[in-house]
Amino acid sequence: MAELSDKAKALFEDPNLLCVGTVNSDGSPQVTPVWTALDNGHITFNTAVGRAKERNLRRDPRVGLSITAKDDPFKKVDIVGRVVDFIEGDEAYAQIDDLSEKYIGQRPYPWRRESEQRVKVVIEPVRVHEM
Repeated sequence: MAELSDKAKALFEDPNLLCVGTVNSDGSPQVTPVWTALDNGHITFNTAVGRAKERNLRRDPRVGLSITAKDDPFKKVDIVGRVVDFIEGDEAYAQIDDLSEKYIGQRPYPWRRESEQRVKVVIEPVRVHEM
């Protein structure tokens, strides 16, 4: 597992969007901005079961990530990683509430749907490149 520098950790601590790149089943790229957090050296984000990024990562755990400071596009970190866990249930619902508070100042997450099952995606960084 690659270690994140203090600069990289600071980008994850602030409410900066993380761009998550996955590979669709036909080999084409799929990129989505997400809310993110760190958890014991791992990068995490939250999504709903059945979305493209979740399906793609369950099939192929390789992921490309890029995070940029919202106030300075020259402060960025690119990461190649792999998914090491998908966490569902109470922990996933707690995380989306935490992320909602971090990014939009609202708790609980205001767009929760009863039909939606949340999942916390846990990524191990493999290679880290800082600008």
